[in-house]
Amino acid sequence: MAERNESLPQIKHRRDTALRLLVEGVPYLRWLGIQFDRRGDELTAIMPFDDKLIGNPFLPALHGGATAAFLEITALVELAWSAMWEDMEAGRIAPDAAMPDFMPRLPKTIDFTVDYLRAGLPRDAYARARVVRSGRRYASVQVEAWQDNRARLFAQATAHFLMPQV
Repeated sequence: MAERNESLPQIKHRRDTALRLLVEGVPYLRWLGIQFDRRGDELTAIMPFDDKLIGNPFLPALHGGATAAFLEITALVELAWSAMWEDMEAGRIAPDAAMPDFMPRLPKTIDFTVDYLRAGLPRDAYARARVVRSGRRYASVQVEAWQDNRARLFAQATAHFLMPQV
């Protein structure tokens, strides 16, 4: 069990290390430049704008593939994060940068459906995912992405995942 007298900096360090190790398990994140902002157990994915993300230079608009990858990665990381949160907080798993094998295996995508609601503009994008159902074998996640205004989504997605078997 995690110590109850653990200091706030220790708690934050443990959580941040766990998130960093989880994110490092998805190499495509680095190419897209995706980062995660953590507030407690809530994650917000951030995809900083980069010219390489433009699909239509005449509009200009974000490439649909970059948008879909952003949404899928957000769903995947949120699902893995929520699955390990309880064990991490209880001290059953402890992140150690020197021994990244403590991390649970990532779920596998079964299907992924994206709704492109409007063109993604040449600016930073944000996304949050919500785990709708997570069982021993199967999970369902919904994701929303926006840019300047959270109420004005530019894309949303529904994803289904096969949970790793231990």
